[in-house]
Amino acid sequence: MASYRVDLRSDTVTKPSEAMRRAMASAEVGDDWFGDDPTVNRLQERAAEITGKEAALYVPTGTMANQIGLRLHFRGTGHLVVAEATAHVATTEVMSSAALAGMAFKTIRGDRRGRITAEQVTASLAPDPEDVEVVDVVALENTHGHAGGRVMALEDLRAIAKVAHDHGVPVHLDGARIFNASVASGVPVDEMAAEVDTLMFCVSKGLGAPVGSLVCGPGELMGEARRLKILYGGGWRQAGILAAAGLVALEQGPKRLHEDHERARRLAEGVAEILPGSVDPADVETNMVFVDTAAVGRDPLETIGRLRDAGVGATFVAGKVRMVTHVDVSDEDVGFALAAWREIVAR
Repeated sequence: MASYRVDLRSDTVTKPSEAMRRAMASAEVGDDWFGDDPTVNRLQERAAEITGKEAALYVPTGTMANQIGLRLHFRGTGHLVVAEATAHVATTEVMSSAALAGMAFKTIRGDRRGRITAEQVTASLAPDPEDVEVVDVVALENTHGHAGGRVMALEDLRAIAKVAHDHGVPVHLDGARIFNASVASGVPVDEMAAEVDTLMFCVSKGLGAPVGSLVCGPGELMGEARRLKILYGGGWRQAGILAAAGLVALEQGPKRLHEDHERARRLAEGVAEILPGSVDPADVETNMVFVDTAAVGRDPLETIGRLRDAGVGATFVAGKVRMVTHVDVSDEDVGFALAAWREIVAR
């Protein structure tokens, strides 16, 4: 197994902070299957408060959170989810949707930022003259991971949500990194959440907690959400040990996300200087840097291998080399990663 001095594969690789470890060690716990773990309940209440929703549910993974959030709006099987073609739910999670709930996707091709328009969504919701297609939910993503962590503008979110709601179709938001979107745009999380019916976010990505995601929405849906959580194998027990770290993440994580964004921009600027034409630093809005090595005649998988050999972790996403900054990446680490890039290019 590779050992990285600087691990930029994802913001999921972070280690719990000392504050998180202390909170986990002293967490008050119960049995969450029965709903009586007090620390889980506090995390759920705090998530609902931050997002402005009536209730929230703590689950192990982001995929589970999205699958529950989408399934809450389905009226049966054989129906469709409208989503941007490269959205996480329509790519990485598509087999989960098929296996768990019989969901299929009607995709819209967005621009290079992953942006889709209200007009495109309107077209996707047009009545089917054959009465075969039924769209149950529109799924959006903010930030958009496969588009480089780009932020969905509030006006776009509002316009699409209005179109969907005018057609009687609910909206689910994959907000795995919604706090990154909020910090980058200056728009509060609850203001974005107000436009959608349900949303999820991860405490285990930019916020730095070791495990978990939250599904947020109307209180009347959370009973069904809890049933689905157990149905999907998420009926864990003394989960308050993990929820305690999530509470610390919600309190401390958003305050420092701007540092990740600044380091990602510096990383992009450095790579652009080392390998001109491979990345535009202006494309870096949050904590992701996508380097198009193929555009300058370098194989991305080979580049990732050479970075690995130099002690830098990166991943292959959307045909590019992806690097993600996070709480465990320092200014010195950015410098180390850029030195590795210089060495690779020089060779």
